[in-house]
Amino acid sequence: MRHSSPPPSLLFLYPLFIISISISLSSFPTASPSSTHSKTSLNRGSSLSVEDEDNFLTSLDGSFSCGFYQVGSNAFSFSIWFNNSADKTVAWTANRDHPVNGLGSKITFRGDGSMVLTDVDGTVVWATNTSSTDASKAQLLNNGNLIITNSSGSVLWQSFDSPTDTILPSQPITKQSKLVSSIANGALSSGYYNLYFDSDNVLKLLYDGPEISSLYWPDPNSQVFQNGRTDYNSSRHAVLDNTGRFLSSDRLQFNASDTGPVIKRRLTVDYDGNLRLYSLNESDGSWNITWEALAQLCNVHGACGRNGVCVYDPVPRCSCPPHYGMSDEGNWNRGCKPLFNLSSYSPTKDRFIELPHTDFYGFDDGYTKNVSFESCKKICLNDSSCQGFGYRLLGAGQCYPKGAFFNGYSSPNFPGSLYLRIPRSVEASKFSSFEVSKLTCNAFEADNSTAGSSGMLVKDKIGNEDESWVEDLVDMRLKGDLNMKHAETMAVIAFLCVEEDSSKRPTMDTVMENLVAHDEEPHLHPAM
Repeated sequence: MRHSSPPPSLLFLYPLFIISISISLSSFPTASPSSTHSKTSLNRGSSLSVEDEDNFLTSLDGSFSCGFYQVGSNAFSFSIWFNNSADKTVAWTANRDHPVNGLGSKITFRGDGSMVLTDVDGTVVWATNTSSTDASKAQLLNNGNLIITNSSGSVLWQSFDSPTDTILPSQPITKQSKLVSSIANGALSSGYYNLYFDSDNVLKLLYDGPEISSLYWPDPNSQVFQNGRTDYNSSRHAVLDNTGRFLSSDRLQFNASDTGPVIKRRLTVDYDGNLRLYSLNESDGSWNITWEALAQLCNVHGACGRNGVCVYDPVPRCSCPPHYGMSDEGNWNRGCKPLFNLSSYSPTKDRFIELPHTDFYGFDDGYTKNVSFESCKKICLNDSSCQGFGYRLLGAGQCYPKGAFFNGYSSPNFPGSLYLRIPRSVEASKFSSFEVSKLTCNAFEADNSTAGSSGMLVKDKIGNEDESWVEDLVDMRLKGDLNMKHAETMAVIAFLCVEEDSSKRPTMDTVMENLVAHDEEPHLHPAM
């Protein structure tokens, strides 16, 4: 029997899988704080000093420690961390935005019953509200909760009441508390993403940036009940249990993919704006993602700043529209700025560039339906504050004039286009695709430090202008019969799929979206 030959795409992928097998992942660091001077409790009058790095509190089962955690060359926070995670992942921090000096700083359980963090000059940076009480002991529990109790065991203060970016099993989210992301990967200071109960009793994710605030989860385009939530329960209470099940008073519920007891878990609002549930693999100290709120990271608002556009390439990256440039190289939170004078807009001379399958969520200066494209264009031209407009032809024309550009994203599945307004003095050209910055934005930065030499050799070539590296990976039997752009996309996807950090691996939706996007030539629309 004659067997048919495998399709070209499979022949191309074969050497990639050989390469991926050869990728050696560096081992996690195994160093951990010494337990020589660790304590299980702190009594009145005692203290912990930043100079003594071996002096900290430890839970009875050894799962958690609490003490000074280095966040800079001479900067420390008072934090709780997982002992058995490879990087000593922080679960809570008292002074995340006000680190203390590496000399002379102390955490003291004072005689008046308060626990106080002081800097080298004696300045009080943080304190509990237990002064003038009968508080007698501070203790770190096996669930990661730092508590202060009196002689009868009553809890007077607990860290579970003031979370940072993470909650642990049995730690509730209430109407008095919220989670705030860190500003960047590996940092502890506060970022721009919040998880909290809104005034309508629904648990939400909010981008709260320097210029705007914008809700993005659950889907802001859908009604409460369409999102599977209810706003009728005003108790505003949510909790993760020890088996990995999360229940909220607004009817949000989900389960870890590895549901069961014993496993150490954390629910974290990550620096990239996504809410993820993690399980600790105590054999190697790594974290596995067992649930996440958003499968598509470009649905997170604010990641690319003002005028920036989130583009799948094939992972989420930031880009500037035509005739716009980065406001601050290396910092996508600052977004993009126009390379022309906005005040030079003219209703009789301006033109538009079409950005297919692109939108900026929000900041519509109105909405008009059953309108022609030309009429929509005139609406924008006659408004000096209009920077462009969105137009969708879904049965009837839908017109969305834009007064500002935030929360931009481009997806081949989006059924509309954004028309960018530019003065006629600016030389307009046809738009084909976004020029994706070789610098990933803060929200999507990648860490290739764990890749072995074989993987790094190819990864270093990805993103270079010279595409000869792609030809080196293509099966010679194809005799050049392969679209190089397709090949490059498939190569990037293949390497992302073997990332050790599962949070950096693309979802199947993202993979398919990128493959489909390159199956069709981009639709070009001349400048008008």
